[in-house]
Amino acid sequence: MPEAMTAGRTLAYGLLGLPLAFAALPIYVHVPRFYAEVTGIELALLGAILLGTRLLDAGIDPWLGWLADRVPRPTMVALALLPFAAGFVALLNPPAEHAALWLAGSLALTYLGFSAASVAYQAWGADVGSTSAQRTRLTAAREGFGLVGVVLAATLPVLLASDLAEGIRRLSWVLPPLLLIAAATTFSRVGTGQPVPAPSQPLLPSLRLVMNDSAFRRLLGVFVANGIAAALPATLFLFFVADVLQLERSSGPLLALYFVAGAASLPLWVSLSARFGRVHAWLAAMGLSIVSFAGASLLGSGDLWPFAAICIASGLALGADLALPAAIAADLGERQGRAGACFGVWNFVAKLNLALAAGLALPLLALLGYVPGDGEGLAFLTFAYALLPLAFKALAGALLWRWRRSLEMQT
Repeated sequence: MPEAMTAGRTLAYGLLGLPLAFAALPIYVHVPRFYAEVTGIELALLGAILLGTRLLDAGIDPWLGWLADRVPRPTMVALALLPFAAGFVALLNPPAEHAALWLAGSLALTYLGFSAASVAYQAWGADVGSTSAQRTRLTAAREGFGLVGVVLAATLPVLLASDLAEGIRRLSWVLPPLLLIAAATTFSRVGTGQPVPAPSQPLLPSLRLVMNDSAFRRLLGVFVANGIAAALPATLFLFFVADVLQLERSSGPLLALYFVAGAASLPLWVSLSARFGRVHAWLAAMGLSIVSFAGASLLGSGDLWPFAAICIASGLALGADLALPAAIAADLGERQGRAGACFGVWNFVAKLNLALAAGLALPLLALLGYVPGDGEGLAFLTFAYALLPLAFKALAGALLWRWRRSLEMQT
């Protein structure tokens, strides 16, 4: 008989999401500008390294998902945490020389641990939850604690040191103890759930079976368009705040405001999804994101409070982006008996979005004349940060509306 899904067990499961997301924000948001300013790596080379390592990282996710269906999920999570923590500390403490090689190597190690832990952790939640409602709550708990981790990562650098770069270095040493405490709580309280017996197919046939599910393919289509809409501003946020708004010292509080709003909105989206369905709740969040973010293109130097309002409104929409599509994917994965494989593909697509955002946007901006801190090419930066994502968000909303009936499922 499965263990009861108590609130304490749900929260214990979600807690491990905190250190994972704590590290994810510096990896995807701080690292581009940090390495450009501290080590002097040119934007084109930096973009190429980020693209290459992120493509490599994304490429191993389907294999990691296949593996997660064949070994105990908690065991895979535990084995992945050591390279994850070691790589993260190395990443944010680069040497004076050979910074490009250091970036590539430390990113590869961090990505390997992070990806293996994330895929198995998500599939573990699909096992622990036995109904759609439970999986939605587990996903919301994981993403809620994740947002707390993101807020910590956004605010601590300016508190740990007066110099932002030094604060980012010191931030790296906060992760190991944080990870140890969260992992001990999750492993001691959650249990293994009720995993579906491992399928017997090799990797490629298993992935073909996952992709044969038309509902999963449609969900991925929406997820790709929506993910690009999120990945572009995530990659360019610090550049936009520092060079267009001239508010670099406010970047941490603004990021924190965005993610606090996202965390605060999670109970609302869970409630709305229970009442109106997850698809309709997600559609409403997309509309809110489009309306709130459109005004960013009109901002200029010193526009702190208007941008803070945009951060709050778009942050409220973020909660739905984090909780609802992943909960739908968990249902589809359990329906197939391949939750690990489904989340392997899921994370592959999510990381591909981020890889393309960094690998294409940064070199393109450099080609168009944008130089960080130089004051040139700011119109192109504003377009890439504020306007281009809106087209992808509108496409995601149109696809979600078209396929809404096949994606609104309950188990």
